[in-house]
Amino acid sequence: MQSYQEMTKEELCKEKESLEAAYKEWQKRGLSLNMARGKPSEEQLDLTMPMMDVLNSSADLHSEDGTDCRNYGGMDGIPEAKRFMAGMMGVNPENVLVYGNASLNIMYDTVSRSMTHGVMGSTPWCKLDKVKFLCPVPGYDRHFKVTEFFGIEMINIPMTAEGPDMDLVEQYVSEDAAVKGIWCVPKYSNPQGISYSDEVVKRFAALKPAAEDFRIFWDNAYVVHHLYEDDQDEILDILSECEKAGNPDMVYEFCSTSKISFAGGGVAALAASKANLEFIKKQFTVQTIGYDKVNQLRHVRYFKDMDGVKKQMMKQAAIMRPKFEMVEKVLSEELGGLEIGSWINPKGGYFICFESLEGCAKSIVAKAKEAGVTLTGAGAPFPYGKDPKDSVIRIAPSFPTMEDLKMAAEIFVVCVKLASVEKLLETK
Repeated sequence: MQSYQEMTKEELCKEKESLEAAYKEWQKRGLSLNMARGKPSEEQLDLTMPMMDVLNSSADLHSEDGTDCRNYGGMDGIPEAKRFMAGMMGVNPENVLVYGNASLNIMYDTVSRSMTHGVMGSTPWCKLDKVKFLCPVPGYDRHFKVTEFFGIEMINIPMTAEGPDMDLVEQYVSEDAAVKGIWCVPKYSNPQGISYSDEVVKRFAALKPAAEDFRIFWDNAYVVHHLYEDDQDEILDILSECEKAGNPDMVYEFCSTSKISFAGGGVAALAASKANLEFIKKQFTVQTIGYDKVNQLRHVRYFKDMDGVKKQMMKQAAIMRPKFEMVEKVLSEELGGLEIGSWINPKGGYFICFESLEGCAKSIVAKAKEAGVTLTGAGAPFPYGKDPKDSVIRIAPSFPTMEDLKMAAEIFVVCVKLASVEKLLETK
């Protein structure tokens, strides 16, 4: 295909006319398709339905230490659940607290506690003149919403093919004591699908913060979410790397089964140093009398161990992989060679990140909406919803059926072409 960049004004006008006709045909169909969020499909959720029968009326509802899971107690999680979640994160069970169903809730609590009560005896953030967070971009919009909610200043850190720009991270962390944290999705990052290299993880562990209460918020959301059985990314364990580097207290790691079992009905956990956990447990005694131990037991009895989780995730991959590959195929066939966009084909996670020509993302998302396809809002993968280049669009292939997804992808590429032609014509 001829590059749009090389077309004359007359050629672009002719292409625009053809694209507008195709776009109007899609509009006439009155479709309502959604690729806005990384929700599991009904088919994925159905995989875990047998878990609902694990704890029947005759089941023993006591944990291995004798705790009656129907009753109060065991605030930091039953032993087998701590071991199970530790296995997912690749950490020691003694470094794990098991919560309710959502890791986002743990992250919110962790920021909130730091605001009101500080970090392990440090000054509460709410009493400081300025609190800043580093935000690798593009990144997870819900992370940014949490820090924005608490009035924390957010600083963009560009992502590279190996993770965040560590030269910038090291500079900010070492020079500015107001920098208290950084958001990270280290494996199959949201939305690019990038996994942090060993060098990046080691540089994180070796940070020399100006602030004693600086913490790495390590959201390992996609730790087992591979698309391929024989081609998987692996990352170093940040907790052990921090300990080796003499920074054992510098990281909070988060994880959940929300996209493994049931979204909204999973189990979430926090991993951190013993000193961090002792400080956090002081809040536990006030905040809760105990999380859902019945659900913890249900998960452990159903999956049993990491082998059970791996088998489950390969079943999920068999559903997800064709969707990703189909979207990638449409993008490649329709946009390859036109020089109007780029994307990464991830090995795992829940998203495909598309980067359009500068100044086109909002137009593409709006055009898609008018043609019946809902995408994540342009700008969402950036703090304050502001994409400096207006170019990043997050595509979420998981929820629609293959039929709906194919139509959505075809509409998307028409919108990309049309918005790109309009942008190029502005300078001709």
